[in-house]
Amino acid sequence: MSNDTPETRDPHAPAEGAADTSHAAAEAPAEATEAVEAEAGQAHFAEAAHAEPVEAAPEVQPEPVPEAPVAPMEAPAAEAVVAADAGAHVHEDEEAPEAGEQAKDEVFEIAKTILYALLIALVLRVFLFQPFTIPSASMEPNLYEGDYIIVSKWDYGYSKHSMPFSPPIIKGRLFNTMPHRGDVVVFKLPRDNKTDYIKRVIGLPGDQIQMLDNQLYINGKAVPNVHTGKPAILPPDEAKDNDIQQYRETLPGGKVHLMQDFGPYHRLDTTPVYTVPAGYYFMMGDNRDNSQDSRVPVAEDGVGYVPAENLVGRARVIMFSWHPGASLWKPWTWFTKLRLSRFFHGLQ
Repeated sequence: MSNDTPETRDPHAPAEGAADTSHAAAEAPAEATEAVEAEAGQAHFAEAAHAEPVEAAPEVQPEPVPEAPVAPMEAPAAEAVVAADAGAHVHEDEEAPEAGEQAKDEVFEIAKTILYALLIALVLRVFLFQPFTIPSASMEPNLYEGDYIIVSKWDYGYSKHSMPFSPPIIKGRLFNTMPHRGDVVVFKLPRDNKTDYIKRVIGLPGDQIQMLDNQLYINGKAVPNVHTGKPAILPPDEAKDNDIQQYRETLPGGKVHLMQDFGPYHRLDTTPVYTVPAGYYFMMGDNRDNSQDSRVPVAEDGVGYVPAENLVGRARVIMFSWHPGASLWKPWTWFTKLRLSRFFHGLQ
């Protein structure tokens, strides 16, 4: 007898054997369905796993973010500018040493050029030529105040006085050669060994020199001279003495030169006999009555005998000449005071 009661039994339910069959039949489709659904789920999961993020993004919309202020947005730009500037400064700093080195090279080249120029000038001045300006009238009528002359340095060899400031690195003279009687010579004044003087060589070592009644005697013989008249070189406004007389004098050995005299009875027209010591020279100015030369001893602030060591060089040529009154600080006098007739004038 069955335990089921009619009140609880489903009238439409199949019989018990049939129910088992239908349940078995129903379970097969269910398992197939679950397999299909599982495969579909796996496929869907695979598609989701391989899907692009942009496809998934619209599924979740973030909350709206308020717009940032302008200033904070500009801050990165400002930092970028600063970074750019910093980069630029770093670049400049990297180039700065090159610019500094270039400036140093330029300064070095300029200094080297100046040094070379000074060395060349020094060599020329010591060994070849030296310019001088005539400051007085003691050598008229051959040299006038304002003449600019060139002196050759090799004629008599070289001594310490051949160099600027006369450094005591040479004793005596190197390549010593005696001057000729009649040479016009620049020398250092014996009493101070600093001041440059210019005179004519009249007496050589061993000579006897004397002035007697306005006549020059060398070794007891009168030196021939011929009166030529008053100087014609100076214009009337520069002729200071109307008694100036001009002579052409011929020294022993044949040297001829012009000399001028103020007439007899001047202080140096009559002198004692001077005997020139060995290694010394007797100098006289061509303006005989207006020259402080070897006729005046050193004790009387004169020149006295000039040692060979003091010879600087031989005067060769007058390059330029200016009348008195010309000045470096008055540029207009460079042209208004020119003596053009004395330019490039050789000396006798």
